[in-house]
Amino acid sequence: MLAVAGLAREARIAAGPGVEALQAGGRPDRLRALLDGRSVDGVRAIVSFGIAGGLDPALVPGDVVVAAGIWTESGAGPRRLPASEPIIAGFRARLSGLGSRVVVADLAGVEAAVMTPEAKAVLRARTGAAAVDMESQVAAAYAAAHDLPFAALRVVCDPAERALPAFAAKALKPNGDPDIGAVLGALVRREAGIGALVRLARDSGEAFRSLGRARALLGLALGVDA
Repeated sequence: MLAVAGLAREARIAAGPGVEALQAGGRPDRLRALLDGRSVDGVRAIVSFGIAGGLDPALVPGDVVVAAGIWTESGAGPRRLPASEPIIAGFRARLSGLGSRVVVADLAGVEAAVMTPEAKAVLRARTGAAAVDMESQVAAAYAAAHDLPFAALRVVCDPAERALPAFAAKALKPNGDPDIGAVLGALVRREAGIGALVRLARDSGEAFRSLGRARALLGLALGVDA
């Protein structure tokens, strides 16, 4: 299994027996380059794995979205890439212990972070997606190009009504770890307040705890029999 993530922490959670994790520091262009340079020999399926921004107002931090499909922009407008139905069914069965915190719904894949509630609402209206991330569209297109099964599991971090601090889109090191210097610099420049950082830390903490629980339930090879 090839697990595709944006953050180093996501990749570390995904990795394990039968799983190779690949992350690109929240940069879709870099992720495409990494995938293009990788052979698909031995790869049974592609799974987009990690946290996401909420678009559906009903979802709260820690809720798990198993993707039914991925919406992505094309020259003719939004297009939808479906996920593998057998993998979806397998995910639902293995995650049944999480109860109502698991939903099967579409994701939106974007090239730049969606930072404000207003932008999230526009994307929700345009696609009907429940959550948004910056890797799923790349992973889904790669899987389709190589005729491989595709799935995505994403956990809501920032809910639909929550804005991300402006610096958040640039607060990652190239390896996908948080850039503490960038965070401190944003505080000094007053680009972010303590309250916003506390909320973001609380939301991301809940999201990563839920992601870890989901990963444990999936088990070997992310629970995929492809």
